Amino acid sequence: MIGKDKICAVVAAERSRSMWKQLERALLQTRTVELRLDWLLTEKEMQAFLRRLATERPRATLIATCRRREAGGRFRGTIASQLLVLAEALRAGCGWCDLEIESASQCPPELLEVLIGGGRRLASAHFFRAHSAGWHSVAARLWRTRPDAVKIAANSSSLADGLRLLRLANGKRNIVAIPMGEVALPLRCLALREGSVLSYAPVEMATAPGQVPLDALKNLYRADRISRKTRVYGVIGDPIAHSLSPQLQNAGFQARKMDAVYLPFLVHNLRDFISAVEPLGVRGFSVTLPYKQKILRHLHDCDSLATAIGAVNTVVVRGAGKLYGYNTDYIGVLRALQLRISLPASRVLIVGAGGAARAVAFALAQSGAAVCICARRAQEAKMLARAVGGEAVTRGRLREEFFDAIVNATPVGMFPAVERSPLTEHELNCRLVFDLIYRPVETKLLQLAARRGIETISGLEMFLAQGVAQWEIWTGERAPVVAMRRAVLDALGVEGKQNFRAQA
Repeated sequence: MIGKDKICAVVAAERSRSMWKQLERALLQTRTVELRLDWLLTEKEMQAFLRRLATERPRATLIATCRRREAGGRFRGTIASQLLVLAEALRAGCGWCDLEIESASQCPPELLEVLIGGGRRLASAHFFRAHSAGWHSVAARLWRTRPDAVKIAANSSSLADGLRLLRLANGKRNIVAIPMGEVALPLRCLALREGSVLSYAPVEMATAPGQVPLDALKNLYRADRISRKTRVYGVIGDPIAHSLSPQLQNAGFQARKMDAVYLPFLVHNLRDFISAVEPLGVRGFSVTLPYKQKILRHLHDCDSLATAIGAVNTVVVRGAGKLYGYNTDYIGVLRALQLRISLPASRVLIVGAGGAARAVAFALAQSGAAVCICARRAQEAKMLARAVGGEAVTRGRLREEFFDAIVNATPVGMFPAVERSPLTEHELNCRLVFDLIYRPVETKLLQLAARRGIETISGLEMFLAQGVAQWEIWTGERAPVVAMRRAVLDALGVEGKQNFRAQA
């Protein structure tokens, strides 16, 4: 084993002082740390850091890395100068050094022993593009340099690619397997469970694609506590980085002391995710854009309400990997709107005709509201309006029409494109505007509405209600609503709390 703690904090900065501050922060959460010396801008900065390291000697397993540019690092020197830096780091208190295959393969093992024999060596290989060779042959090549452990980090464009890499570490000793890339992010959280000796997490600066920040890996996903008994849940979508569902659902698990974790899955290919459900032990997942309707063809059965709506946002995985669909968006819509307006006989415009819009339309229609649909694709607007006994309204009519409420069910205005709005200020002829987007809490659309004195509702209310319902479907228990709400508000920050409480 490389270190007592399996989560390895990555410390990387351009200045010695910043590097040291990161190291101090890292040691508050783990005692295994990689020092990316190649990130330091100059030899002077490097020497300053190593002198302080030699003086203070923190009690931790430190891995010195000085990766050359040829291997994806920042060090511009020769292999000889790289080895001298690593040797000095070992003398300063590092117990391990990481030497990439590009350098190690050009030095006889006997020479490496002489130059950096003062510590233990991790032989590494990094593949930032697709790699077709078998991972066992790569590992064999690394072992030929006589290291104490080996590490393979490879870009994974799919979950299937990442799982193939992780299988290399399953049942083996002293192998670090790291699937890289945004698609593989959840696999980094599960890597330790799959047998990888370490899982890397940056304190501040990401040094590889798809890295999960140290605080999130340690405290949000609790990667070092995940075992084969841990129940795995997640959210699928594209994009997914904006989602606060992990904060919401994991807060619930932690409050109830459940052995469960909820992960974000960036899904470009739905079949790739479905194929990974059984290997990863996924017990249930949330569904967001653009898969709320597409997921239907992969389900074995579906709740009657979700079937009627024609969209699913919640899936339960039962025996033999069978998928069962539900829709809790419906619940979220009603809870958010019923407190503000009397739905029977109200006239409500829904902007959009996708999966979220369908849940809103069915919820409103069954509550007695007159439903109008305005969407970029006129045919889809007409089809949804017909399904709920409503009316399709063209964009050109909006300045002349009046509604009791307008609901935005499109992603326009969602983080990070926060300056966009699906409607203009002059198209907001209504008493109430409800934006299903919850990040940001106050979207551009809601700002325009507030400017005209129109009452607004943030999508955060719906998000919380539908997420709590999901948690209860998966667990069969009452959700710790207060803890879940607090986690989301904390993630949104002070501004988000103030805006949400002002509306609530």
